[in-house]
Amino acid sequence: MTACSSTKYIADYQSIVKNVEIDSIPKQFEEEAFNYIQKDIRPASRLGINVLIYNMFNTKDGKYKTTNIKPLGTPPPILDSALVEISRNQIEKYLMSKGYFNARVKSDIEVKNQRAAVFFKANTGSSFAVNKVSYEIPDENIKALYLSKKNSFSHLKEGLRYDDDSLAYERDQIYQVMKQNGYFDFARPYVKFSVDSNLNNSKANVTLIIDNPIDKPKHLPYAIGETNIIVAPNADGFPDSIPMNKRLFNGVRYTDLSKKFRRNPINRYNFLHQGDIYDIRNENLTYDRLYELNVFKNVKIDYNKAKDSSNHVEPVIQLIPQKIMSNRIEGEIPFNAGTVGFTLSNTYTNNNLFRGAEKFEFQIKGGLQSRLGAGTSIFKDIYQRDFSVSATLTVPRLMIPFARTKPGRGGMPHTIFSASYLYGLQKSAFQRKVILTSFAYEFRETRSKFHVVTPLNFEYRFGNLLLDSTTTNVGDLINNLYTLELFSRKSVTFGIKYAYSLNAEKLSTNSNFLYFRGDIDLAGNLLEGISKVLKTKVDTAGNATIFGVPFNQYVRPDIDFRLYRRLGGDRQLVVRLNTGIGYAYGNSKYIPFEKLFYGGGSSGVRAWQARTLGPGNYNRGESLKTEEERRLYYGLDQTGELHIETNIEYRYKLLNKFFGAKLKGAVFLDAGNIWNVSNGTSETRFDFKRLGSQIALGAGTGFRYDVQYFVFRFDVGLKLKDPQFSGSEQWVISKFLSGGKAFRSAYDAMNSPDNYRFVQYNFGIGMPF
Repeated sequence: MTACSSTKYIADYQSIVKNVEIDSIPKQFEEEAFNYIQKDIRPASRLGINVLIYNMFNTKDGKYKTTNIKPLGTPPPILDSALVEISRNQIEKYLMSKGYFNARVKSDIEVKNQRAAVFFKANTGSSFAVNKVSYEIPDENIKALYLSKKNSFSHLKEGLRYDDDSLAYERDQIYQVMKQNGYFDFARPYVKFSVDSNLNNSKANVTLIIDNPIDKPKHLPYAIGETNIIVAPNADGFPDSIPMNKRLFNGVRYTDLSKKFRRNPINRYNFLHQGDIYDIRNENLTYDRLYELNVFKNVKIDYNKAKDSSNHVEPVIQLIPQKIMSNRIEGEIPFNAGTVGFTLSNTYTNNNLFRGAEKFEFQIKGGLQSRLGAGTSIFKDIYQRDFSVSATLTVPRLMIPFARTKPGRGGMPHTIFSASYLYGLQKSAFQRKVILTSFAYEFRETRSKFHVVTPLNFEYRFGNLLLDSTTTNVGDLINNLYTLELFSRKSVTFGIKYAYSLNAEKLSTNSNFLYFRGDIDLAGNLLEGISKVLKTKVDTAGNATIFGVPFNQYVRPDIDFRLYRRLGGDRQLVVRLNTGIGYAYGNSKYIPFEKLFYGGGSSGVRAWQARTLGPGNYNRGESLKTEEERRLYYGLDQTGELHIETNIEYRYKLLNKFFGAKLKGAVFLDAGNIWNVSNGTSETRFDFKRLGSQIALGAGTGFRYDVQYFVFRFDVGLKLKDPQFSGSEQWVISKFLSGGKAFRSAYDAMNSPDNYRFVQYNFGIGMPF
């Protein structure tokens, strides 16, 4: 339909390219060869959505517009014989670059009813192999260095198929080796290749040439001399004249015209040290770390040759500071079935608190949530209030007592101190207060391996229940909803945490890789030992205490494993397994409420709203008998100590141009649930024999508006199997396909104010995983 609609907008002498084929090319080169076909004559996808949208916005009076063209969709591929010839020539050159020196490509065009098919047929001939590799390197030091390193990187080997890409790679690797071993003046044009293909048996001799400088008998290695670090007075840059610091300390002259930065925190991430052989890796590392301090908007490194004619280069590091302090005000309007609210926060940030690039953040946040539909103002029925205040100090180094740590080469390390106070009030349910303090170390072992170690994590929780005993059977409710008990008890958590992630930096790429994130939260063991040694008091529930307050003892591991596979172009398949468990033992019967898991949400099983799935076969309408209870305890009853979730998502590109960005699509299948392990009722506990009946299934599709720096996401999830029901009733997709009106009406009447939703809409920023 799209192709037909496009032909009516073109001139009679024009044709739309419907098909392009390349024949007789070795399979491993087919995809790359197709990329040499000019984009303007490549046929549209089978769906033709890009062309359809282009036609909607860029036609007028039955013809394509020539002015005021909207950047939406993709124009149809109109046949152009000149572009066909260019494509033929490019494919031929590509085959020659891959060792088919005698390759010839012919093109043919067939047109019928203004629809064109373009055919390219190749006669590749024999592929040439490298017969012999020889070297013309007059500088013996350069030759010895190259020969000592070549086995670790070289693709230029005798007997292998000739490939221009191998020569280009060889040139680049030689350049890197020389720049890493003192040869400051070395440039890529010094490296050349001579290829002799006038041999029999389809073989070619390759000669590697590394020229000497024109004005020197050989290449000279350089060492690092005096380093100048200069900080501009402000964000406007440097003045015409710079009064340099007269003091030279350990080979570094530090001049801070802004008077805002101490020397050591800045010089710590200068890896260009006096006396070291020049190494471009140290230069790049210095760039990266100084930018990662997040206090300089521009970092520039130049070099001066030593005036005494010695083989020394003197780095000049110029730093232009950015704005140090900022204040950010943010607002949110969270809403879901029957409720609406707002959250307002103010965050003050200082990126250089102690003149050493220490980042300090202080945030105050508050919010209200109100019920809708009562016929009054939304402020008449405020049922939830939240308030928090927090402070965080991030220091750009590892502050380990009694130890000197070297600057990280894998990434910028941080020591993070944080403290916060949280207050929550849910009307007629509970009042909750939490004090949190911790310090942690963040560091990269390599670019792909990231560690977070929290050797000290302290949490103090206290509050009380606000249940109205005149309207609710408090005892039965607490027995059925054990999480309520967590809000009425004081407790102390003292423990450690550890998190590890692999390949997180690749998440925004379309490549093949494995991603892993694992963390563990361990609490209470040290306090248990202290309690036994000091023989501290035991409370009425039989729990040991510290300063009269019982302490939590639990372990909570959580892992997220993903497999990313590129399927060509912008197509990608992602398979994910996310699971975790919280287990209380020793001095505790429960883990803290904040440590429990919940199901659903925009990054989970997307056919369910967050905190509306599970645990197990839990049904709110049966467990919470009254409408008031279901209102009061929304979000409190559907939590669990175990979660298992798996997702399969196929991603593809829909539109290359959509309001200045790419529009991508996705289809997905989500499965999972949450469970209790040692608490709750039998229907909510994990039982391997009942696993099949307790798994929720949802499927859906989504759109991603990719503006390069971030992604706006919209997903639509459809429930397939809902574990809150029994037997065949769990397959709610059958209800949906048959209309679902009677089913929803019956459910809503029994579960008010909860409404049943077959379809769930999710908005978010960033990919779900």
